[in-house]
Amino acid sequence: MFSALLVLLLSEYALGHEVWFSETFPNESIEDWVQSTYNADKQGEFKVEAGKSPVDPIEDLGLKTTQDARFYGIARKISQPFSNRDKTMVLQFTVKFDKTVSCGGAYIKLLGSDIDPKKFHGETPYKIMFGKALVHSGKNHLIKKEIPCKDDQKTHLHTLIINPNNKYEVLVDNEKVEEGSLEDDWDMLPPKKIDDPNDKKPDDWVDEQFIDDPDDKKPDNWKQPKMITDMDAKKPDDWDDVMDGEWKPPLKDNPEYKGEWTPRRIDNPKYKGEWKPKQIDNPEYKHDPELYVLDDIGYVGFDLWQVDSGSIFDNILITDSPDFAKQEGERLWRKRYNAEVSKEQSSAKDDDKEEAGETKEQEKLPSDSKPSDEPSGDHDEL
Repeated sequence: MFSALLVLLLSEYALGHEVWFSETFPNESIEDWVQSTYNADKQGEFKVEAGKSPVDPIEDLGLKTTQDARFYGIARKISQPFSNRDKTMVLQFTVKFDKTVSCGGAYIKLLGSDIDPKKFHGETPYKIMFGKALVHSGKNHLIKKEIPCKDDQKTHLHTLIINPNNKYEVLVDNEKVEEGSLEDDWDMLPPKKIDDPNDKKPDDWVDEQFIDDPDDKKPDNWKQPKMITDMDAKKPDDWDDVMDGEWKPPLKDNPEYKGEWTPRRIDNPKYKGEWKPKQIDNPEYKHDPELYVLDDIGYVGFDLWQVDSGSIFDNILITDSPDFAKQEGERLWRKRYNAEVSKEQSSAKDDDKEEAGETKEQEKLPSDSKPSDEPSGDHDEL
């Protein structure tokens, strides 16, 4: 009943927009999600929990990793597989790290409708992974830009917008942190230009930037040996020339030794710079206006490796409306985040008050009852 009401309200709120998937974990049930049994002895368990110190024990429920140093795989079927062809697609979710994270993934994946969720793992083909990688034609392509991530212990909203013009935007906490072109920022296509294989470096091309200074000469006093005889050494009293041979003083490091002399380096007046072949059009390159297209999206999943567990994923939304996604983000995420900030500030103030109170109590103590650094008379002096 609750789920039906939620869908009805969501449909009314999103009137004029399409919502392909929404998950807010209204209770602790995980029955709609299928946990992977691939490599079972190394798999961690997802649970629906609010984590430690929740702002609201119900609204803060989310999909939580519960065991350190484990792989995680879980997926949920989308009731009606869809394509984003000719449409904007927005993929959004919140994540909170319940404890300090040293290493751990926080990616969400969209997968085809033909996968087996029980066998879901890192090599399972997927449509897109929202994080630092995208997929195209079955290959992973790392983004060329560094997208900032927040790894504190507050809830953060992550949003990816892919438009039909092959442009994308990434938002964190409803603030744009990156944007660009799928073609420019990922190596999804062969490059437009390539080196001319027939272009050769000229024989007279000088690419040595520095040369020895021909006018620099080694000083006359430079010829100092590395080791010299230790003139302070004395022949041991028990040295037997017959048995031990002729005694010779040992060698020691020469304090005046300057090392191997080399002339100083100067700029090469004939240097022309690093030679590069000229660029020509790549015959393999072909513009693809449909880089953005993802067909047959049938599952939402998380495939993770986490050294530190405690990541809580929530408020997953896939829609064709950036405005609706932003409104939902503000509605579901903002109040939680603000409450977490207020709670953190309040806790810090309480700590300051407690520390100040302890200081005042210490000041009230009579001088003879205050701790002293002087040794007690009950102990023997050393």
